[in-house]
Amino acid sequence: MTHPGDRMTQGQFSFLPDLTDEQITAQIRYALKNGWIVAIEYTDDPRPRNTYWQKFGTPMFDLQDPAGIVLEIHNCRTTFPRHYIRVMAFDTSRGRGMPRMSFIVNRPPAETASP
Repeated sequence: MTHPGDRMTQGQFSFLPDLTDEQITAQIRYALKNGWIVAIEYTDDPRPRNTYWQKFGTPMFDLQDPAGIVLEIHNCRTTFPRHYIRVMAFDTSRGRGMPRMSFIVNRPPAETASP
């Protein structure tokens, strides 16, 4: 999904300017405070029907400090600078992983419109 200017608009905050690292840290802190599991995913094909983004590492089950997750985001940005990268937070309180949060933390230098 895109809006004028061909900016991809998937996930929370997608109509806002890109989040700063401080804002990303605040969102991760919120997820951890709620007991959600955080994962980092990336893709070069962000079309809405592509629900299978690649995981960067494994979900961070036991992490309680946002700094570790921000470090992994930085590592993913370094490894895949021309990909879309998103943070996902899952709630497992009911015995299954339900997505509670999803937002983009990296975009390629030139975005392409979704078909």
